Amino acid sequence: MTQIANLFKVLGEKNISIKQLSEDTHISQGNISDWKSGRSTPKADTLLTLSRYLNVSIDYLLNNEPFMNK
Repeated sequence: MTQIANLFKVLGEKNISIKQLSEDTHISQGNISDWKSGRSTPKADTLLTLSRYLNVSIDYLLNNEPFMNK
């Protein structure tokens, strides 16, 4: 399990593809793939972008608390 497994959980729940996430946030698909495989983790500014885009807390993305904005 990656350090940001909840990112991929939310993407699945919201039916957002990695390609769509990349296009909408201007984050490379290669970076997202590296996160999924555990080779790297997103930087703080990228976590903020992801949390805003997905409407979830950074803590949720980092698996620290089960919090999703409704």
